[in-house]
Amino acid sequence: MTTTTTLPPHVLAIDDDPAMRELIADYLGENELRVTTVATGAEMENVLAEQAIDVVVLDLRLAGEDGMQLAKKLRETSEIPIIIVSGRKDEADRVMGLELGADDYLTKPFGPRELLARVRAVLRRYKTAREVLPARNEKRRAYRFSGWELNLRTRRLTGAGDKRVELTNGEFSLLEAFCAAPQRILSREQLLDLSRLHNAEVYDRSIDVQILRLRRKIGTNPSQPEYIKTERGIGYLFDAPVEVLY
Repeated sequence: MTTTTTLPPHVLAIDDDPAMRELIADYLGENELRVTTVATGAEMENVLAEQAIDVVVLDLRLAGEDGMQLAKKLRETSEIPIIIVSGRKDEADRVMGLELGADDYLTKPFGPRELLARVRAVLRRYKTAREVLPARNEKRRAYRFSGWELNLRTRRLTGAGDKRVELTNGEFSLLEAFCAAPQRILSREQLLDLSRLHNAEVYDRSIDVQILRLRRKIGTNPSQPEYIKTERGIGYLFDAPVEVLY
């Protein structure tokens, strides 16, 4: 039986106030969200390079940095939703932030419940957009399925509790191929073609072996696979709903 455990959305908060970072991390973390907090734009970029983030909460007034420029750069390189936070109530700041592509604007001081509500609202909007809009050409950042996250940038597979699972190059490429075509039967030839697009050293005779290893790494009982199902005489089917992050 396939597990239905889901991986909570991941929020990245950038604020140079340690007390505010702690408040955001504690409150959002208590409400079924994963939270990473940083104090600078450089730290933000490091996290974005390593992890798949669902929402960025960005304070405009960082010490020695222009939050507007950080928001602009982020929007130019990614579709990650942005909630701008500012201690200033100037309409000009709000308009500029929204024109840069921010999804919401929150003025300090604010209650943690309001921040939570806005984060959830942005997540709902983006989830709906991914479900109803046709596939886009932008590079995919990650796949999520049943409590697992496959980060395409860092080539990492993590499970619940951010537990990292090591994959060979071939195993990663096979899992990426499965996640790109969930609920579809893929023949060995199709798996070979999809894997070779990523320069993986996958050969026909090793497909079955690598799939067995994948089953051991992402399942509890390889003899009764939870995700990668065998369709005898045809190929394999990845039996799990997959969420795509762009």
